[in-house]
Amino acid sequence: MQALNHIQLLAVLAIPVLFAITVHEAAHGWVASRLGDKTALMLGRVTFNPIKHVDLMGTLVVPILTFFLAGFLFGWAKPVPVNWRNLKNPRRDMALVAIAGPGANLLMAIGWALIIKLGLVILDGSQWLALPLIYTGAAGVVINVFLMVLNLFPLLPLDGGRVLSSLLPRPVAYQFSRLEPIGLIILVALLVTGLLGSLLLPVVTAVINLLPGSGVVRELFFV
Repeated sequence: MQALNHIQLLAVLAIPVLFAITVHEAAHGWVASRLGDKTALMLGRVTFNPIKHVDLMGTLVVPILTFFLAGFLFGWAKPVPVNWRNLKNPRRDMALVAIAGPGANLLMAIGWALIIKLGLVILDGSQWLALPLIYTGAAGVVINVFLMVLNLFPLLPLDGGRVLSSLLPRPVAYQFSRLEPIGLIILVALLVTGLLGSLLLPVVTAVINLLPGSGVVRELFFV
């Protein structure tokens, strides 16, 4: 497979990124609504409409800047509001709401991996159709696995931090929750120093290696 330049790469990433953030946030809201909190549903956030989830800085400006200046994508969507007081079992249900987003990313990664396999099947007969499927599928796998692993990092306000907080004893969970206001600062510091990549990349590659079409993904994005 031929390596893509920056413009081509941005083009194949656009659709997977849009689905990745939209379905991730909608999954949070959908699970919350099923567990008793209708806040996101009433605000129109349980939807695949990306406009409802886009944050101007986090979804557009920051990712584009980091992509062209540093060669990687980093950003965020508007968090789905969840009122824990409306949940049937707040500590357990907050963990379920949190895990729904990364779970949606895993399902999407599997779906994009199957699209790679479809592209490979029809490659000899229809390159004009197969190559876009393969490249976009590979991009979809990478972005969804990366978002899943990143969001499972045990730091508030990430989903992994929410899950960890629900599992910790209440006094420890309270102390842990006090870190949330500086959580994003810690995350950016880990990113800038390269520690975040060192921690996440082995997990990302291990998950990708378990998926169909992993060889194509490695060839396009990890060589």
